[in-house]
Amino acid sequence: MTEKARIIDALGEPGLLLPALLADALAANDRVKFYFSLLQAAQLHATHPSALQPALSAERGAAGIADDSLDALPGQSELIEDDLYRIPDAEKVCGLIATELDTLLAPLRASGDEAAAGLTARLSALRGQAWCTRQDSLSREQITRLVSGDRDAGDSAHLMVMDMHKALLHLQSQIASEDIDGAAAYEIGPTDRPLIAAFMRGVNETRPLKFDHPGLGTTATRSGERLILQNDIGTTDAHVLVVHVEKGCVRVTYTDVHIQRLLFFQSLFAHWAVNWDDTRSRTDRDMDDGVYHISTGTFTANNEAGLSDYLSFLGSRLVFLIDWNRARKRLRLLLPKKESLAVLKWAADEGIGHMGWLRAGGEQLVVDALAFAARTPPAFGARLDDTLDRSRAMAFMQFVFRTCTRAQLENLPEEEIRDALRVELLTCFRSTRQQLIDVAAEHAALAIEIAAGLRDCLLGLLGPEAGEQVTRNAGRARHWEHQADDLVNLARELQRQNTGHGDFYCTLIEGADDIIDELEEAAFHLGLFPPTPPGAPLLEALGTLAALAVSSAQEFLKALECARGIRPGGPREDLQDFLEAIHHIMAAERQADEAHRGFKRALIADSGDFRDLYACAECARNLENAADLLLHTAMQLRDHVLSAVTSD
Repeated sequence: MTEKARIIDALGEPGLLLPALLADALAANDRVKFYFSLLQAAQLHATHPSALQPALSAERGAAGIADDSLDALPGQSELIEDDLYRIPDAEKVCGLIATELDTLLAPLRASGDEAAAGLTARLSALRGQAWCTRQDSLSREQITRLVSGDRDAGDSAHLMVMDMHKALLHLQSQIASEDIDGAAAYEIGPTDRPLIAAFMRGVNETRPLKFDHPGLGTTATRSGERLILQNDIGTTDAHVLVVHVEKGCVRVTYTDVHIQRLLFFQSLFAHWAVNWDDTRSRTDRDMDDGVYHISTGTFTANNEAGLSDYLSFLGSRLVFLIDWNRARKRLRLLLPKKESLAVLKWAADEGIGHMGWLRAGGEQLVVDALAFAARTPPAFGARLDDTLDRSRAMAFMQFVFRTCTRAQLENLPEEEIRDALRVELLTCFRSTRQQLIDVAAEHAALAIEIAAGLRDCLLGLLGPEAGEQVTRNAGRARHWEHQADDLVNLARELQRQNTGHGDFYCTLIEGADDIIDELEEAAFHLGLFPPTPPGAPLLEALGTLAALAVSSAQEFLKALECARGIRPGGPREDLQDFLEAIHHIMAAERQADEAHRGFKRALIADSGDFRDLYACAECARNLENAADLLLHTAMQLRDHVLSAVTSD
């Protein structure tokens, strides 16, 4: 028994007409929805005459209604009494709705569908009440009984259409006489098959990316000159895609309860010459938020190859709409709005999608990786871009999406996903900023080493091995100064490789290098001291200056380390420690000024050789300059950190 014969046998003789009835019913579904929109627009204009009215001509054309006189109907409607509207040709429109309801019900009756009896009874009950008050007027209650989508408010023609449409789709899948690469097709012509196959090629190419989520069921039929493709996408009532193909022109009608997802869908066709009509919003209390949105996009192909390519691309984009809004909301816990949408767009363009990430654990995967990489749980409400700069945060999320999708497709263990994300995030933590702070910290550590060497040499200047110690220290200081120069060059290279990131810390390191130069000069001048040390007052002042240099350099290193973790809304203790370090440097600079003045007084009082005193004076000047430069650099760091903390 052939497939068609099996269907005829199962449905009985009346079923011979079923495919044609079903095609008429699906076309009637488009028309009756337009009539509902027409009445809603008329009621809106009558109630709020000055409000901007939606243009319905494109929707009328898409529904296959030729009567353009209907376009003017909303603008001619008015409120004539409380809850009574004058709507031209209201009786005619109600009659058209009644006709379309009969057309919708016909295939269900012919097939003996179990839903037919209940729907017939509901239609009889609706017809038991007057649909029009007069030839050209309807009451508010009558309009509600026609167009309402609120089941709590009682039955309506609109609710019947919704229920009949679901029953028709179920019936359509049962009677399909042909399967074309997964599409249930019936009453199609030879020229339709390659077009359906092209659409399904795209659907099937990305179908694995929905994993076990329901959706993407496709039906295909012909109505007159048009090939009609319909895809259920997901499980939401108002999430519908209908495609009309006629003479090289493809008209896509897309409805969605989420305007953000609708705009996202449109953005996927940025590289195709798709002309999108203005998006319209419809009130329907049975939908999420009581509103759904509809948009129509038209593409005209230059040739058959272009038509096939577009249909394939269109089919391949549908999987990225499934659970998109859930992915957007969960991604917003990690990134700002703009970056969240950009990541979802990137995932679709790259053929990766977001379902793998959702299945693998969504945002919790990233939170766990953050806790591991930072060695502490992130603060409540903290986002990924609080830790990484936004570009690196986006790059990490792209890695997350790619890794999760691959792992889900290859059935890799969850532990492998978690480990991959942890390693990648640890790498991301070594961002340009963090790397430059590392360089700055290493640079500051060299300043500490040189200052500590000076301090120790001054303390041991009266010892028997003082000369050898001073000479050795000068050599080490020179070596460390060369290492510091290398670190400056490294900072410049890091900044060059990451244009726009790390400018401040690169400048900070360049400024801090002057501190190293002054300390190295001080070590050099100390090597010029005579075998007989200068007087005790001079040595005491120099020792104080060297000790202050060590202390300030240590506090500067502490401030750099504290700056790593300071962020808006972060722990207060980090900022307090940071500011305490800065305040210590400020106090040390004032003490260094006093110590330098004390040195000058002792210098005037000393009667030693001029050459010996010159070496002492230059050493003291270098140490005092180092204190000034440490304060200047610390204040730059303070201003930068506080600005970042207080910025939005």
